[in-house]
Amino acid sequence: VQLVESGGGSVQAGGSLRLSCAASSYTYNTKCMGWFRQAPGKERERVAAIYSRGGSTYYDEPVKDRFTISQDNAKNTVYLQMNSLKPEDTAMYYCAASRDALCHTSRYNYNVWGQGTQVTVS
Repeated sequence: VQLVESGGGSVQAGGSLRLSCAASSYTYNTKCMGWFRQAPGKERERVAAIYSRGGSTYYDEPVKDRFTISQDNAKNTVYLQMNSLKPEDTAMYYCAASRDALCHTSRYNYNVWGQGTQVTVS
């Protein structure tokens, strides 16, 4: 499976963006989809994840109550709605797929990655 992100761009603080992650095909082995971000000089960190089979969602502290992850299984697409954006949200955003249903926070539990989409908040 291949993952392709889109929807990044430049926005002013307080604004919103919606990222999309389209999978090239359905993969039975995929149990969890995650969104990660990486700012220059920083580690790649997870921001949100969704259990592919049941829809349970997970959010990491910096984005709680501002970001929403969702999925459209008919379209093999996962979304990340980002509201109340802050300059510290500036990063390259990646989606990733995991065979592990526990939706771990560690990037090493995700085996398929997209190429990333840049989000810049000023």
